Amino acid sequence: FLNDTERLARVRPGDTVGALKRDYFPGQEQQVRLIYQGQLLRDDTQSLAALHLAHNSVLHCHISQHSPAPAPAGPRASTDPVHAALNVGSLMLPLFVLMLAVLWYFQLQYRHVFTATATTFLAGLTLLFSFMAFTMYRR
Repeated sequence: FLNDTERLARVRPGDTVGALKRDYFPGQEQQVRLIYQGQLLRDDTQSLAALHLAHNSVLHCHISQHSPAPAPAGPRASTDPVHAALNVGSLMLPLFVLMLAVLWYFQLQYRHVFTATATTFLAGLTLLFSFMAFTMYRR
């Protein structure tokens, strides 16, 4: 467990991730997240042999307090992993960095177009963005 408690599980290579959750966490299968070698084990049908688990391997476990929200039903629900992985929020940081870089390029190349107020605002915006990015991703 992530809080440093330990639980011994005796499994066979043919067992699946889902079977491990059902056997050792009955009634909590939806809240349990298993992590092996830094990778979240999402596929409950994957066998433990496919993960190349050796004798005395360590699986990290996280049990959330609330069950995850059910997947949206209907025609808009997509099982396509490409669309599921595309998250617009993850694109905001690179787009904002690109926008600032272009503005600084134009400020350096076309200095006569930028007033002192615009340059000060650009520097302040860059400092604010840098501060927010470093505090958010400091972990």
